[in-house]
Amino acid sequence: MRVTVDFDLCASTGGCVHQAPTVFEIRDDGFLYVLQAEPDESLRAQVTAAEELCPTGAILITD
Repeated sequence: MRVTVDFDLCASTGGCVHQAPTVFEIRDDGFLYVLQAEPDESLRAQVTAAEELCPTGAILITD
């Protein structure tokens, strides 16, 4: 699984961080960072929830 973020769409609302905190992080600068571009399959449910909850559709999961 590969996680990509369209940073032009990302609003850094933090929902993804709450769903998958080992994959996403919002730092003190207010920007979202992807900590694991290819997370372990065991995190699929968390990452999928983050993708589905993203209000701007900035997160994309590919296999």
